[in-house]
Amino acid sequence: MNRQKRGRERRASFWRDNSLTLAFGTAFFVVLLGQALAGHAEFNEQLAVDGLQRISLGQYVTSSDFAVDVTENWQSEFLQFFLYVFGTVWLVQRGSPESKEIHKIGTESDREQRVGDHATAQSPRWAGAKDWRQGVYARSLGLVMGTLFLLSWAAQSITGMAAYDEQQLRQLQDPVGWGGYLASADFWNRSLQNWQSELLAVAAMVILSVYLRQRGSPESKPVGAAHTSTGVEG
Repeated sequence: MNRQKRGRERRASFWRDNSLTLAFGTAFFVVLLGQALAGHAEFNEQLAVDGLQRISLGQYVTSSDFAVDVTENWQSEFLQFFLYVFGTVWLVQRGSPESKEIHKIGTESDREQRVGDHATAQSPRWAGAKDWRQGVYARSLGLVMGTLFLLSWAAQSITGMAAYDEQQLRQLQDPVGWGGYLASADFWNRSLQNWQSELLAVAAMVILSVYLRQRGSPESKPVGAAHTSTGVEG
């Protein structure tokens, strides 16, 4: 009985300790499915208007049209986090919990970051290293976000080219190829319309969190904290 009880407690602990990732991960797949269904219906409507044969859902989700719609959103999200991770090293906003404290601008000292001789027994192994490993690990979050942005942006350019050239052919026009697509208005319109929305959202979150609160959220200051309190989470 005790073993069964411990097993249940471990499972309950797993779901509780990972609830944020699990909830958003599940929501991602639900929304992705919804996008696939809605995009499939819209794509078939366009095919009908052009007098072409409709395609199945399976054909649509493996098409360049679906892939470019997905990757153009992914790249803008990863760009947002890449810029935010690196930007908040040097840029601050007085009164925002999204900013670190004003006097901590920069990469901070080894003692503050608990690296090298200041690493503890609980610190990640590479944090205590005194060679290139510490330098890489100290920037690993930004580097991975930047890499994911570049990869998803490259995927967007390739799938966008394929979708664009398919449309060109349906209209009896010549395909443009990858180089031509990179210089096209379609590619930059897809990219910039996502970038501006992500940058606006970050800027709004940073400044609104100075004056507004959400009780219990680490993205907000404590409800009673002063507007000038910086880097304080609720």
